[in-house]
Amino acid sequence: MKKTISSVAMVALMSLFVTSCNKQAPKVDEKPAAATTADTSMKIAYIEVDSIMSQYKFCKDYTLILDKKSQNIQNTINSKGRSLQNAVAKFQQDIQNNKYTQQQAEAVQAGLQKQDADLRELQQRLGNEFQAETEKFNKALRDSIQHYLAVYNKDKKYSLILSKAGDNILYADKAYDITNEVIAGLNKAYKPAAPAKKK
Repeated sequence: MKKTISSVAMVALMSLFVTSCNKQAPKVDEKPAAATTADTSMKIAYIEVDSIMSQYKFCKDYTLILDKKSQNIQNTINSKGRSLQNAVAKFQQDIQNNKYTQQQAEAVQAGLQKQDADLRELQQRLGNEFQAETEKFNKALRDSIQHYLAVYNKDKKYSLILSKAGDNILYADKAYDITNEVIAGLNKAYKPAAPAKKK
């Protein structure tokens, strides 16, 4: 499940960088009205997505929260699953030992089937809750990076900021790597939520 969190967050980050930089850019087939032939230079930078995921405190904090939630879900499902398996094994043993009338056996079997259906429903509900929590994290991550880059780029004036994840950029000069600068700024701006007080 941890791999899923990281890959979902990475996809969210990549889509963020692809869509967030320079939203007022003209369409490919249009020529900007104020364009001059004298100024054709473009400032480009890139950010290593893996580094954001591993060094941005917000990512680290939220990954711990999601990992803990994932583990709790797994423990709950496993515990209820073992309980059901034990009940089924006992039922089969009791059937072999003729401990039930046919009517009693049918009643116990119906109860076990309901328990199984309840377990599947719980698994589905907890899975949906976890997915919603992961999506909430991805949105908050995108929002925090977009907000920071908007402020950061007021001074830097980059035309384009790319995300580099794995080999999606075949060559990049390290001179255009602004990852550490962005991570430092993100971490400086990050204010962790205060832990909830126990009542």
